[in-house]
Amino acid sequence: MCATPNDTGFWSNYAWPQQGDEWSVSWGGTDFLWWGTIFPRIQAFVPTEAILEIAPGFGRWTQFLKDLCQHLTIVDLTERCIQACKRRFATCSHITYHVNDGKSLAIIPDETIDFVFSFDSLVHAESDVIKAYLGHLVRKLKPDGIGFIHHSNIGAYLDPSKGELPFENTHLRAETVTATLFESSCEEVGLQCISQEIINWGEMILNDCFSLFTRKGSRLTRPNKIVENKNFMDEAARLSALSQLYRFDRVGVAGPVGRSRVEAFRLVSRRVLAKLKLT
Repeated sequence: MCATPNDTGFWSNYAWPQQGDEWSVSWGGTDFLWWGTIFPRIQAFVPTEAILEIAPGFGRWTQFLKDLCQHLTIVDLTERCIQACKRRFATCSHITYHVNDGKSLAIIPDETIDFVFSFDSLVHAESDVIKAYLGHLVRKLKPDGIGFIHHSNIGAYLDPSKGELPFENTHLRAETVTATLFESSCEEVGLQCISQEIINWGEMILNDCFSLFTRKGSRLTRPNKIVENKNFMDEAARLSALSQLYRFDRVGVAGPVGRSRVEAFRLVSRRVLAKLKLT
């Protein structure tokens, strides 16, 4: 049997030709995917004190998250990925690294995480993995902590009479996971979904979902807001087109107002921090 993205061996043997950036091509690159698609969806919750990233791979998002917190913890089931991140971020003293079993967060102290993040990784995780992580996160999050997890919704298309999809699972999404299951799994353990954006990732179908959740009793709780975004890939097309005009791959290229990209990033971080009254 061939290894799948659910298996440790798959990622241990994957070539990682561009440190994961190969999966950002549809957006015109990782920077455009982060700033154009991801950051607008999480900007209300960062910068913050402590962030947990689940399944970082070779650090495609870690490179941004590390500048948005005082302490970053990354957890991956693949030793090779954790070692790669250690090398990549060797100068960062505020990052803690853990290899886990792909389900457990027992190594994280309770009520220490302000924001948990996972993007383009847990889409391959089946329902048992999702439920296990949520069962841990309800204890690891601070009382007002927030989670943002990108997961599969392709299970919504399963033919109940056959227990299989009526089409090819091109992007190898977890077939036992849906937005509804994620929400109910949150409820079962004491978490509450506060928004779910169900999207079409590289397909016409709504095969993925971004779920935002918090602990029950959090000051951020509210009735779940669910949106079906059938035009999600239009974002990618728009950003890809912009990247042809504004992307420069040379190291150290200054931004439009003469700042380096790192300086510009820190400026944005300070502005958001001030908005959240954390300074």
